[in-house]
Amino acid sequence: MTEVVGIRFKKAGKVYFFSPGELKIQTGDYAIVETARGVEYGSVTRGNHMVPDETIIPPLKQVIRIATAEDAQVVERNHKKEEEAFQICLEKIEKFQLEMKLIDVEITFDHNKLIFYFTSEGRVDFRELVKDLAAIFRMRIELRQIGVRDEAKMLNGIGICGRALCCATFLGDFQPVSIKMAKEQNLSLNPIKISGVCGRLMCCLKYEEDTYEELNRKMPVVGDIISTVDGTGEILATNVLMQMVKAAVRKKENDLPTIGFYHVDEIKVLKTKKKRKKQQEDLENDEN
Repeated sequence: MTEVVGIRFKKAGKVYFFSPGELKIQTGDYAIVETARGVEYGSVTRGNHMVPDETIIPPLKQVIRIATAEDAQVVERNHKKEEEAFQICLEKIEKFQLEMKLIDVEITFDHNKLIFYFTSEGRVDFRELVKDLAAIFRMRIELRQIGVRDEAKMLNGIGICGRALCCATFLGDFQPVSIKMAKEQNLSLNPIKISGVCGRLMCCLKYEEDTYEELNRKMPVVGDIISTVDGTGEILATNVLMQMVKAAVRKKENDLPTIGFYHVDEIKVLKTKKKRKKQQEDLENDEN
């Protein structure tokens, strides 16, 4: 086991482990640490605690010190410089007529690097832009192209649920999302209804996927022939969450069918339609 502290550098960013050394750091504190980008100011999401050795990648960098009020003022001044840099970069992009959309600007705590985040449909030759920005700000300039999901995370917004975007409020990492998840949850496959503001499949499709996978293993599909206490019938509809099926059942072969509702534990599948096999093949193809 190794003692670590969890530190995040953005509101909904990834949590990184650092060694606290001799420091006793509490959740909610701010700390100054050294990262691959330079010295950074981050918020402590979890104070001193132990984690299994296999969950960390040694060697861990050590926390330099707990942040002070003066450090917070430096961060505040940096934010103002970021706003200024954003406007200057926009002017330079227009000057060079570059096909790129500036999303955000970030300056490291130690003023070692200025990072510009942008989106673009293709490759952008920004060498002249970098030269101009370096001459103005007198520090290392990095232009980083990001995807539409990262753009939504940085800009934030309101989802179709009426709440702030998950990616911008609490999701540290993007999880893979596939159309298979929408199919398993019996959702409309209309791209407009299952896509987020970023244009990609909504992250929330992942939240209940494990539960739906478990429940769907027990469920027959529409068209299956089943045996019930009331006779033999054909499934007309299913309710995955309630684990119920709606079926047209006959006591005898020539009887008129009656509609009944049954729990999956109360039925036995006698014959499976080809449709079920096709659905399974479609799900496997989506997964692959």
